[in-house]
Amino acid sequence: MHGKRLALAMMLACAGFGAIAKPAQAMVSAAESVKIDKARIDAAIEAMIADGRAAGTSALIWQDGREVYFGAAGMADRQAKRPMRRDTIAQIYSMTKPVTGVALMQLWEAGKFRLDDPLAKYLPEYTNMRVYAGKDAAGQPRYLPDERPISVRDILRHTAGFAYGAGPTPAHDAYVAADPLALTVPLAETSRRLATVPLLYQPGRQWEYSIAVDVQAALVEKLSGQPFADYVRTHIFEPLGMAETAWRQPDARLARFAAMNVKQDGKLVQQPAAEAQKLNFEDHALTPGGFGLASTLDDYSRFARMLLNKGSLDGVRILKPSTVELMATDQLDPAITERAWLPGKGAVGFGVDFAVRKSPPQTAEENRGAVGEFFWDGMASTLFWVDPANRLTAVFFVQTIPYDGTLHRDFRAAVYGPDYKGPAGD
Repeated sequence: MHGKRLALAMMLACAGFGAIAKPAQAMVSAAESVKIDKARIDAAIEAMIADGRAAGTSALIWQDGREVYFGAAGMADRQAKRPMRRDTIAQIYSMTKPVTGVALMQLWEAGKFRLDDPLAKYLPEYTNMRVYAGKDAAGQPRYLPDERPISVRDILRHTAGFAYGAGPTPAHDAYVAADPLALTVPLAETSRRLATVPLLYQPGRQWEYSIAVDVQAALVEKLSGQPFADYVRTHIFEPLGMAETAWRQPDARLARFAAMNVKQDGKLVQQPAAEAQKLNFEDHALTPGGFGLASTLDDYSRFARMLLNKGSLDGVRILKPSTVELMATDQLDPAITERAWLPGKGAVGFGVDFAVRKSPPQTAEENRGAVGEFFWDGMASTLFWVDPANRLTAVFFVQTIPYDGTLHRDFRAAVYGPDYKGPAGD
């Protein structure tokens, strides 16, 4: 049951490669770039505590190769009276996804697969998938064969047709019954279970946030011959010096682990410790690619700075610059018009495990940001982004469920100023 609930939570959290639309990534001059106003950001994150949207908040911003902001407010654990600190360890949920994408794209650079290869070439369970096609006159579900195989590109950009939890169709019901994200099964079994579930739509037709990144993780295991957690540790975390980022955290770090807070009847209630700690302080067979990491501000900032630096940090290269550019480029063909809730993120497309800003904010209500930025967030309302135009990265930590987009809007407005629009785009 836990796997089913968790899969549904992942779906609720956030969030053809054909003709690729590349966003403009014009750099702004140092004189024109965003000026960080510490007092304004401090006031914003403190207001989140005061109005009851968060128990604790923290943020770290780098610009032009140096730290320009750190701030923390409120409590990491209200019951234990532990304040939010720089070394607090937080659950980042779907901010795990970009890490998985980097791991898989390293293997692409190594020539282990081609983007247009059928997924079934490497994971044969995805051969001849069925696609849900509504119900017949008698109310029975109809299924059609796939018009084309799922490609590796499809799992990189959420166009494979996979589900991500409960929903309104028999295909969703089949997903829940298969329970592919049960913590008791390894990634290979996750993939096998998922392959028994009918697709929600023909591959390449729609954008739908899905379990695809966990399939990416299964593919990393298959292509590398290593357990996924071992691959990520040795190829990403250790080279980048991300010593405190992991799925399974050492018990000694529990004293720095942030409590989780769930909004109930308009108020934040601290989640029972056993439930909050389950993902990171128990041993599980599953190492999910789409969620599960816990990290610190400084660790995840190193990951973001590597991306800003086009794949390298402190002399260590993780990806080629051209690969980072590919990941940060909108990969959704304009013909893919069904995009679920993605437009709610702003004037964005989607690259490889990132949303990608294509146009300046279109309304006063839209989140502030610069054309060419790429970002993602997590179920507990965490957020990070990489802004090449302003040579800036930002990481924002909070532990509020369900996902609260108002926190991101307020934090971004504090970073950029409420009227910021940045360079021109599409």
